[in-house]
Amino acid sequence: MSRHLIEKYRQRHEQETGGKANPWGGRLAVALIYPNTYHQGMSNLGLQTVYRMLNERDDTLCERFFLPDSEDIEEHRRTDFPLVSIESQRSLSDFDLIAFSISFENDFLNLPTIFELGRLPLWREERTERHPLIICGGVCAFLNPEPLAEIMDLFVVGEAEVTLPQLLKQMLDPETSVRSELLARISQQAGIYQPGGYDVRYLESGELKSMTPLEGLPEQVARQWQANLDDTQSMTCVATPDTEFGSMHLVEVSRGCPKACRFCAAGFIYRPFREHSIEHLRKEILDTGDEVGRVGLVAAAVSDYDDIAAVGRAVLDQGGEVSVSSVRIDAITPEQVQVLADSGHKTLALAPEAGSQRMRDVINKGIDEKQILAAVKMLAEGGIPNLKLYFMIGLPSEVESDVIAIADLTVKIRQIWEEIGKQAGRLGRLHLSVNPFVPKPWTPLQWAPMEKRSLLEKKYRVLQKRLRPVANVELNFESLRHAEIQGFFARGDRRVGQTLPLLAEGANLKAACRQAGIDPAFYLHRERGADELFPWDIIQQGVQRSHLRKEYEQALAAQPGYVCAPGCNRCGMSC
Repeated sequence: MSRHLIEKYRQRHEQETGGKANPWGGRLAVALIYPNTYHQGMSNLGLQTVYRMLNERDDTLCERFFLPDSEDIEEHRRTDFPLVSIESQRSLSDFDLIAFSISFENDFLNLPTIFELGRLPLWREERTERHPLIICGGVCAFLNPEPLAEIMDLFVVGEAEVTLPQLLKQMLDPETSVRSELLARISQQAGIYQPGGYDVRYLESGELKSMTPLEGLPEQVARQWQANLDDTQSMTCVATPDTEFGSMHLVEVSRGCPKACRFCAAGFIYRPFREHSIEHLRKEILDTGDEVGRVGLVAAAVSDYDDIAAVGRAVLDQGGEVSVSSVRIDAITPEQVQVLADSGHKTLALAPEAGSQRMRDVINKGIDEKQILAAVKMLAEGGIPNLKLYFMIGLPSEVESDVIAIADLTVKIRQIWEEIGKQAGRLGRLHLSVNPFVPKPWTPLQWAPMEKRSLLEKKYRVLQKRLRPVANVELNFESLRHAEIQGFFARGDRRVGQTLPLLAEGANLKAACRQAGIDPAFYLHRERGADELFPWDIIQQGVQRSHLRKEYEQALAAQPGYVCAPGCNRCGMSC
């Protein structure tokens, strides 16, 4: 036993407010696991939503587990102390159901440690009737579940508000107590994928040949989604200062994105685009009876919300403040900027993504340089002191002149920022975040290869050389190792899961793949065949493959594509 760890868990629980953990006894016990630290996990609105849904019920209880902080992992191992919950410091073996919520591929690397400390076999085939069922939800579960197919018993394909109530009904059925029978029954539910129920075959070339369902399971598992967001509550339910956002109260504004940027999975896997009504948001934020503090508005497209300025102004009128992580270049308005400035916003983010118009057309960004500079001017004149810019390198057909265009555009942005800043008596900073392009499933660029590390490093050096003389510009690059691992798992099949224990121990990707008998370049650096069967084709998203392929071909020709519009069904979804 470790008194230090027990005390740390207790202190974390004591510093929280607003949470409700149901008492033990006569309830289905659910262990909700976020495979990263408490600090990261408690910043995740999806995790908070599932936690609230489970503890609002009289027949279930839910307690949270996280990856221990790095210094605590060694303490767990040294003292042989198991992973325990935040609420009651119980171990995983006390729970009936273990539910993972996974949003990012790089968090896959934390799974071996969590299973080790939780004293559970990592591989599905090694678990027995005495072990609880293990399910996985979150974005990764319906983007591409296959890399974790040999680990998880079940995947929840889609949004929890739709799938979770029926799953719990099956779990609570007293007539089904045998684990194998329960697994079979749940697998018949819409939006549930049972990876062990499919016979997977590969071609000699390594490509996927077939995924044949057994025991009457569906050919594809259809993603489930909540039609009316006003029927849901997605906001912070447990407040703690130990998060990325501190004491900020997070509130979901919308789901999905009305744009169709070809690199972005969120713009496709959350279709149709949906919004909470302004009446609902007012109730969630203002009519709680609590003092209005700092409110974080969460969405892929916050500034696209028609009444976002009105929501922000209502918060300000009641003594609160409003925060957003980023704004859309072609949707931001002076009124929105004023609300954010009045809330004390110090930094806002814009995402031009590319420096040249040709590359913005490749990704269907739908903006031009004039719009970018106008948005920058609007933020500077509105009193926002610092600006963060997001760019990508390694996009399909990118050449060195496109990379140089990122530096040239940055210089133009800095000139505007500096001129207006001097007039206002302040000189803020520009933060430039440059990330390698990672092809994602369910996007038009899912066929594209990821650029090799040597070429990405060369492009990094080009940007560094161009921007080194430019004052007040901070240049940050994403780790190429992290980007490669993300790309490896994002479009991987179930064979790539064998590398997880090795990667978790610190092996590099090449070494881990060599031991697993697979080639990382097969997954990272080749253009996929037009008719190739993808591992994620087991999921039915609603977006037609033919539509994505057409958009990919237009991208290679540097032709802009379509923009989503109400009533449109060009992709196969009715928006």
